[in-house]
Amino acid sequence: MSHHILEVRDLYYTYPDGTEALKGVSFRVTHGTALAVVGGNGAGKSTLLLHLNGYLTPQRGEVRIGDMVVTRETAALARRSIGMVFQDPDDQLFMPTVEEDVAFGPLQAGLPPNQTEHRVATALERVGMTQVRRRPPYRLSAGEKRAVAIATVLAMEPDILVMDEPSSHLDPRARQRLIGLLQSFEHTRIIASHDLELVVEVCSRVLVLDAGQVVAEGPTRDVLSDETLMLAHGLERPHSLRPAHPH
Repeated sequence: MSHHILEVRDLYYTYPDGTEALKGVSFRVTHGTALAVVGGNGAGKSTLLLHLNGYLTPQRGEVRIGDMVVTRETAALARRSIGMVFQDPDDQLFMPTVEEDVAFGPLQAGLPPNQTEHRVATALERVGMTQVRRRPPYRLSAGEKRAVAIATVLAMEPDILVMDEPSSHLDPRARQRLIGLLQSFEHTRIIASHDLELVVEVCSRVLVLDAGQVVAEGPTRDVLSDETLMLAHGLERPHSLRPAHPH
């Protein structure tokens, strides 16, 4: 079985304060698919993402990457296959310069300096950030930080990219640049987002969560065009999927 296949089976998770964040979530993603995870605040999106490479471990159910079940013991291996881009780039950028941030993961993985340098150069070129490689991250714009955070993940050469609210805090130009970048990836992508127009442009499939449960899954345009479904779960049909007014 391909390591690019990700499967979540009957996943449950309750936080220590008693909040039931996930209640029986199941889905499967095959190679090259771009899957959006959408839902209102508190639906369980971020909790789900944190299970995909072992930041959280299931209380019931399982996450599988190919034939490997993700556990505390296999989490380090899982993170080689799944790269996570957090909602706040500052959670990922902590070194004195951009190039040191992008090099951090490969060096920690034991790659020699020449291979690390190749990965840094390739990742920064891929996201269009070669020109900022010697800058400190705090001097970057929000869009530049987002792109560099993605580069830190690409440098690890994962099979699957997981992103939490990638367009948050971006101005329109940076957002459109991000959409173009996400469209260009051949990776399997799992993207949690409130930005449903981005979802329409980037993702071929969508999973709708509400109160920790999957309430719909299917082709993006079909699911997000269902206004009754969307309104029932605290969402709105994207403007781009609304019928054109005859006038």
